[in-house]
Amino acid sequence: MTDAYSARYESVVDRQIRMAQERGDFDNLPGKGKPLAALDGPDDEHWWIRQFVQREGLSPDALLPTPLQLRKEAERLPEMVRDLPTEQAVRAAVSELNKRIVEWLRAPSGPAVPLRPVDAASIVKQWAAARSAPARPPATRAVAETQVRTSWWKRLLRRS
Repeated sequence: MTDAYSARYESVVDRQIRMAQERGDFDNLPGKGKPLAALDGPDDEHWWIRQFVQREGLSPDALLPTPLQLRKEAERLPEMVRDLPTEQAVRAAVSELNKRIVEWLRAPSGPAVPLRPVDAASIVKQWAAARSAPARPPATRAVAETQVRTSWWKRLLRRS
């Protein structure tokens, strides 16, 4: 009895799909007859997240929990402030990051990650050192040529 009932019963969704097929709504769709992209690759349950991030041009770091995002920002802070023009701008960037870190420390969510505010003095010191350091001249070709060594096989053949 259950099989006869399920064979006779048509859900609302099934009915709408059947009607769309009868109208020809599924004919001439783009990609018809072509294989699905990445179907041959390994099984990945998060494929749709990866495609969304790639399609929208987002950084994969946006998917990380807040403490990991803050920790990565703290690690990249010296590189981020390198091009800032003044010490005040550097201190403002450090202050803004520290504010977000303290907010997270007051009401932590996500994984327990060791995190502490960034020392503004050390970041300013690194920033000042990077600005005052002279640029290294590019290595000359003569230096590179003097360091060229012959292989052990050629040296062995020269001896004999």
